[in-house]
Amino acid sequence: MSEPDGRTWRDQQRQAVRAHADAETRRRAAEQSEAAELVAWFVAEAIRRGLPPTRLVARGYDGRGRYRTGLTGWYVDRAETRAVDVAGRFHLLNVPGGLRAWIFGVDPQPSPAPLVVGAGGRDGESIPLRTLLTRLLDGGPGEPGTTTRPAAPRG
Repeated sequence: MSEPDGRTWRDQQRQAVRAHADAETRRRAAEQSEAAELVAWFVAEAIRRGLPPTRLVARGYDGRGRYRTGLTGWYVDRAETRAVDVAGRFHLLNVPGGLRAWIFGVDPQPSPAPLVVGAGGRDGESIPLRTLLTRLLDGGPGEPGTTTRPAAPRG
């Protein structure tokens, strides 16, 4: 391959990589937007139905400690490691623990909600966010329920 051909090939490869990265960024943004819409729908529906929010507690990474937060909302999974606060933000409630966290509490920051909770996890168990939120509205995070009315928005 001559020098100009090699340069052209490298430029084409760079453009292909850039296009792939841009497409992945757009896909991720669309997914986060759809998940945020689901979370907003859930909060509105939970308030409409009178589903009482609770004080949310975070757990240490090791799973042993429980730490106070300033958050109020609803746990969306049985393990109580994921929650939606009353402001419509999604939180992962695993935090670094320690004495300071135990004394002063913790302030878990919101994170983008995933459309599929547990996707890519080592245990292989995943569930659509829509299903988790619908179950919670219908009777609790561990209870399969019937279809909610009004229906969760579809992407």
